[in-house]
Amino acid sequence: MLKDTILKFLKLDGILSNLSGYVETRIELLKIEIREDIAKALAKISLFILIAFVFVLFVLFSSVALAYILGRNLGIETGFGIVAGCYFLAGLLLFLFRKRIGHWIEKHVLEITKKKIK
Repeated sequence: MLKDTILKFLKLDGILSNLSGYVETRIELLKIEIREDIAKALAKISLFILIAFVFVLFVLFSSVALAYILGRNLGIETGFGIVAGCYFLAGLLLFLFRKRIGHWIEKHVLEITKKKIK
């Protein structure tokens, strides 16, 4: 009761009411912004997965076609062996340079996220 009287006397009750309303509104706005950011991130991730899936199918069928073409000229086992050897070589190079590639990817992801934060 004394607190209410002092607040009314100093006209701080309206300020406190406005301040608490502002804080509640700001929290709600923050929640909405977080939901929007999550929705955008999920949309980008989904699109990336879809593009990656289509690209994997392209590489798969292109590899089979190349192996078949090489197989007609060199023998079916040789054609598929050459294509498999190319993938083995690519995988071996990725394995050998995995740390350097990982640092490069990390650097670029950090640059992208810094640009989006600003």
